[in-house]
Amino acid sequence: MTISPPLTIEITPMLRRHVRSVLRIEERVYPRPWSQNLFLSELAMPSSRVYLVARIGRKLVGYGGMMLVAEDGHVTTLAVDPEWHRSQIGTRLMLALTRAALARDAHNLTLEVRVANDAAQGLYRRFGFAPVGVRKGYYQETSEDALVMWVHDIDADAYARRLVRVEQGITGATLLPDGAGS
Repeated sequence: MTISPPLTIEITPMLRRHVRSVLRIEERVYPRPWSQNLFLSELAMPSSRVYLVARIGRKLVGYGGMMLVAEDGHVTTLAVDPEWHRSQIGTRLMLALTRAALARDAHNLTLEVRVANDAAQGLYRRFGFAPVGVRKGYYQETSEDALVMWVHDIDADAYARRLVRVEQGITGATLLPDGAGS
């Protein structure tokens, strides 16, 4: 049995030059992938959007995005290349998105997740998200329902402690845009 060394993941803002690699993951993960134009239009709204990529060396292995409206952050997308599942990349991206939401004075986060996606729901529950409802047939390509999840008071001390616990569970290093690592 080979034991691989802890990973170093770099999280940076998504740029136009990343979109081609993002689309390759998007096509592997989703039955109805977002288009290049949709990603580019999201990137064109930096005052209300945050899009990040995760890289190992030069290889893009995941991405996530969020829309900010008033005091709420809405996680619009989060995906990891299937070859890198179970490598804590989704956790690192959620930490970075959550911190970006806090930096922009968000108090709450929300998202939709496929009812059948237990792995993603587990990730979101670690971040304090709880189900509040179901959107029937939300995913049109498969007629699958979406579970709507929220976490409130992300700016509270109790939530800051939760984020520290999540971060302490990560092995390896995370390099962030400002040079701060974990």
